[in-house]
Amino acid sequence: MSDCIYELESGVAHPLGASVCSRGVNFSIFSEHATSVELLLFEKHNDKKPIQIINLNPKENRTFHFWHVFVKELKAGIHYAYRFDGLSDSETGQFFNKNKILLDPYARGNNKSLWNYDMACSSEDNIEHSMRSTVIDISDYDWEGDKPLNRSMNHTVIYELHLRGFTKSSTSKVKNAGTFKGFIEKIPYLKELGVTAVEMLPIFSFDEMSELPYAPGSNLNNFWGYNTISFFSPNSDYCVAPGSGEHVNEFRDMVKALHKAGIEIILDIVFNHTYEGNESGPVISFKGIDNKIYYMIDENGNYRDFSGCGNSLNCNHPIVAKFIIDCLKYWVTEMHVDGFRFDEASVLSRGEDGQPLKHPPVLWAIELNDFLADTKVIAEAWDAAGLYQVGGFPGYRWAEWNGRYRDDVRRFVRGEPGLIKQVASRIAGSVDLYEATERLPINSINFICAHDGFTMNDLVSFNEKHNMANGENGKDGANENFSWNCGVEGPTDDLEIERLREKQIKNYAVILLLSQGVPMILAGDEVRRTQQGNNNAYCQDNEISWFDWNLTEKNSGMFRFWKKMIAFRKKHVTLHKRRFFTGAVNSRGLKDISWHGVKLNEPGWDDDSARAFAFTLGGNKTDIHIMINMYWEPLSFEIPVVDCRNWFLVVDTDKDSPKDFADDNNEEDYF
Repeated sequence: MSDCIYELESGVAHPLGASVCSRGVNFSIFSEHATSVELLLFEKHNDKKPIQIINLNPKENRTFHFWHVFVKELKAGIHYAYRFDGLSDSETGQFFNKNKILLDPYARGNNKSLWNYDMACSSEDNIEHSMRSTVIDISDYDWEGDKPLNRSMNHTVIYELHLRGFTKSSTSKVKNAGTFKGFIEKIPYLKELGVTAVEMLPIFSFDEMSELPYAPGSNLNNFWGYNTISFFSPNSDYCVAPGSGEHVNEFRDMVKALHKAGIEIILDIVFNHTYEGNESGPVISFKGIDNKIYYMIDENGNYRDFSGCGNSLNCNHPIVAKFIIDCLKYWVTEMHVDGFRFDEASVLSRGEDGQPLKHPPVLWAIELNDFLADTKVIAEAWDAAGLYQVGGFPGYRWAEWNGRYRDDVRRFVRGEPGLIKQVASRIAGSVDLYEATERLPINSINFICAHDGFTMNDLVSFNEKHNMANGENGKDGANENFSWNCGVEGPTDDLEIERLREKQIKNYAVILLLSQGVPMILAGDEVRRTQQGNNNAYCQDNEISWFDWNLTEKNSGMFRFWKKMIAFRKKHVTLHKRRFFTGAVNSRGLKDISWHGVKLNEPGWDDDSARAFAFTLGGNKTDIHIMINMYWEPLSFEIPVVDCRNWFLVVDTDKDSPKDFADDNNEEDYF
């Protein structure tokens, strides 16, 4: 140790974490069952020995179950960790081990420069191979008047992307590829496309570089980031200068730049489980602090696993629920985040015994919290144990990834018959799922493709998944993708097949962006990004997953189509209503929505062979008539007649670019 020894005061229990003030830093952490706690201070992030070890006295440094201390004159930039001791008994589900160096769950920054996974799994002392938390002064930043944008859900168009994968390719030509700073350089592209929000796969601290155990020597790793280590800390691997504790400010710079471009940021957050896994996993934080509090443990001391990842956070325990709310408030108030997408959110509806609750406290706390009132909250409304809540997720404000929308539209576009009634419901905001429970179209997040599954190019290019590169002998990833290769499996030089694939992608784009609800586009679908048929590229930190920026020029016509389709949606309010259609009639005698088949007002809902239908949207100023034909032969449709008005052709997916979408103010008179 050095001679740098700081003076101490007893400190206070709240707030939790490391709080900086002019006099020093207050540390506070919760543990009900620990018998002793040590706070270790490190001068540098890669120091193997602490400069000071602070033993917390239960009589002076403990209030109920909060352990705390104030370190006088300590400044931001110092690094720290904890040791906890207590009874360790696998039968009761406790994993106290004084040899393990533990992260603060409330840390605003962490560093992994000394991290070794195997040492964290062993019972040995891992002080020379552990992660460290960083003391960060979150008040030291100039927001320049920035704040969350609070755009209405019905005006939102979401673009789902992987922060690192978006700029990591050399084709991106950004200075700091794969980082928050590098991402800023590509914001003009997003603004040109017209999306209003980016939904980022997890950017929280995770073990990005750990080798997957079933594929040793393969260089495969946890690329997606659904293995969170620390929920308050931006991932250090996405930072240019993580060692200096710039995690927070580099993320804030990106948020501020997005907001200046009018684009919101939604974070994919994984409260259903953590990277610590089950009893065989590493001891990093929660497990060594108070395992029985933070995780669902059964009567035999075993982990309840509803996430499919080894453990499940005990989300409706009061302390864990407080942690979740504190975390969300932090990202909104201090980091100006606009919303969250909750991975396997149905885990958060389960009680401490694992059973689904009618009124889960944590979900209703999120729904009703004043700090989160204008924050977008999106649920993946299912979990790995079979709980499926699409259409009935607890609470009313929650939007849901609508898996029914994805599957019905995929099946319809590939040509399956007898689906027009279901697809019409999806286009109308999934009335069958949401109206009866007094929800709204904005509860439905509509998507064709997401990170988990085929890209849209691969959806029209492959009948089967091709996941051998993942090292699991092709066993991983969904088997039922409702895809169609248009005649040949994979890439082809056949121009007719390529033209058909282009048309199918445009069909998907039109249906998605004409549907009531909130559309979500997978990054790269607008330029035909491919993952070579891999529908589960979670471990592919390479060209399979990275955005190939050469495609923006190669497939510029497709980009133009998506850009104009997004602009068309924004222009016409009838395409993004907050509430369901009512049958109201406008001044021209048109209902707000009318359904047709090839003949007017005869949709043929019960026709098991039907592959085509049409509908008319009657607006205040503009009426829109849409004809959709997924039959392989041309069909003739009747067109509504409106006195003293003409129809103009705007979109025709059967035409090649640029004739597939009319130029502004240059629509083609249909008659």
